Amino acid sequence: MKKPPKNLGLLFDWHAEQSRTTTMILDRPFDIAPEAGTEYDAAALAGLVREMSGRLYAAGARKGDRIAVVKRNHFDMVLLAAAAARIGATAATISGANYPEHLGEMLARLDPAVTLVTAQVLEAAERAGVDLVSFGKTVLIDGGAGDTGAGLPTLDGLGGSPVPALDLKADSDLMMITHTSGTTNTPKLVAHTADSCRAGTKLELLPMPIAVNGPKDICLSSISFAHSRAYAWAMAQLRWAPKALLIASSHEAEDVERLLERVQPTTIEATPNVFQAWVPLVRRRPELFARVRYYMNTFDLMHPSIARPFVNASKRRFLLWGHSWGQSEVGPMAGFGYTRGQINRRAAAGGDMNMMGNPWPGLVSVKAADPETGRPVKRGQVGVMFAKAKSICVDYVGETDRWTEKWKGDWWNTGDVGYKDALGRIHFVDRAVDAIPGGSATELESKLLERIDNAVEVIVLTRGEQAPVPVISLDGPDLGAEQWAEVARGLPDMAAPVFIPWHRLPRTSTWKVRRKELRSMVFADSPDTTVLEERFT
Repeated sequence: MKKPPKNLGLLFDWHAEQSRTTTMILDRPFDIAPEAGTEYDAAALAGLVREMSGRLYAAGARKGDRIAVVKRNHFDMVLLAAAAARIGATAATISGANYPEHLGEMLARLDPAVTLVTAQVLEAAERAGVDLVSFGKTVLIDGGAGDTGAGLPTLDGLGGSPVPALDLKADSDLMMITHTSGTTNTPKLVAHTADSCRAGTKLELLPMPIAVNGPKDICLSSISFAHSRAYAWAMAQLRWAPKALLIASSHEAEDVERLLERVQPTTIEATPNVFQAWVPLVRRRPELFARVRYYMNTFDLMHPSIARPFVNASKRRFLLWGHSWGQSEVGPMAGFGYTRGQINRRAAAGGDMNMMGNPWPGLVSVKAADPETGRPVKRGQVGVMFAKAKSICVDYVGETDRWTEKWKGDWWNTGDVGYKDALGRIHFVDRAVDAIPGGSATELESKLLERIDNAVEVIVLTRGEQAPVPVISLDGPDLGAEQWAEVARGLPDMAAPVFIPWHRLPRTSTWKVRRKELRSMVFADSPDTTVLEERFT
């Protein structure tokens, strides 16, 4: 089978022309096609992309323009980006889960010719006093409710517009704009070309055993489809064409449960915090995960105590958990496959999954280095991780100076702290902004998650030279003083825990915890003079 085209604008037509194609099954209809149901074959997906290109053109988008797509999570964000690419425009897919003030800042940086937005996002912005309708021509995606968006054109109202001729940009030109998670501040707008995207997807287009979906596989994805990972995922899955692709646009356990009752997957990809949210589900209904042979987590570090109930729910003799280290700006940098036995042993020992494997050969080079000079540190010594690859983004839209500052010669500062062992394998320690003195917050979080039976989230916050503060979310009552003392026995010194319910934790569109905002919540009534390392964010 030939590789898919580099340009996203050609992808869905290409897939529809192949001898083997896949079926896409949705947890709810697309927001751009609410009456079209929840199942699409290859021809229907390609047809929807072409139809949307006509609507974007009718809205005034032209070659070279930027289009903002601001909505709740669903795979139709990728379809709209493909529609934009067909006419030579570039879509910026922006999660509607971002705060209104952040959305306003991002749209100001983007300066779009057309902005597609949902009524829900507009309503939240109006309540916050943020104007989101002054950035190019604003088109309402879902028709609106009440007075929200009154007088604005709607996507549905543009239906029936002629499909314009294909007018692609060069592979070296800007093709897509996504954004970072924004755990500390307003997310950065990450710009990629077709060439840089292909460099980041090259790994998944290789016939890797186990990790590649075969014709009998049913693949479930529950990620942020505004993220660059969604583009790489789409490229790879449409090339390998498994039996079905399940789209879990909602990460909520009850919604995923309904989807799993319809179809049971053989491979699952989600973010670590989404897996965490599903732990009560897998414990209550392990049979829904019985057919899974391969799990993969992206966007963040995984803890073995969270992975353990999922691998043990599977009835497959051999199972693998793919643990990937990457970021929006670079794509995949390293990865490692953990077996069921390895995960169970690490969880039982209170260990972690911080060993991320070797950098992908031929695709990316990684070094642990001094952040000021960029000089490599010795093997086993902790430094900031730098990457060199053809997949690195070409700009931060509206913040080129910030993008430039991340470079040391040919090396990109990832902002992650870690080291390389004697075998050249990467061991993740922390994000620079989250590091705790003399240790690793992520390692400590793994130990606490294993020791607390009903923990669904643990975040360790640094506090200058004082003992770090653990923030804990539980599926049950808070721990008493004696229980906490037993949990903390033998661990590095920590302050008394702070218990916050899962639903109150501030989260990004990828369900990462907004640690800086969490600090404001936890330390609201006490002085916090901690100086965070934010130079590399």
